[in-house]
Amino acid sequence: MSLGPWQLIIIAIVILVLFGRGRISEMMGDFGKGIKSFKQGMNEDDAPAKRISHDAKPADEGLTPDQVKQTTDSK
Repeated sequence: MSLGPWQLIIIAIVILVLFGRGRISEMMGDFGKGIKSFKQGMNEDDAPAKRISHDAKPADEGLTPDQVKQTTDSK
């Protein structure tokens, strides 16, 4: 079962009557902005990631056992 041209015209008229011309153009504008935002987000994902420094030191390095115990006991 396919929709013929008359069925499509009737559906378009019903939608136009229900929502109005202004509301439909507003929704299409929002839809276009969403697509544009999605494409920009996809392009940002393709950009090379920032390098992560592997020189980071462990958080507890340089602490005495008493200091480590104090930081874990306070939680």
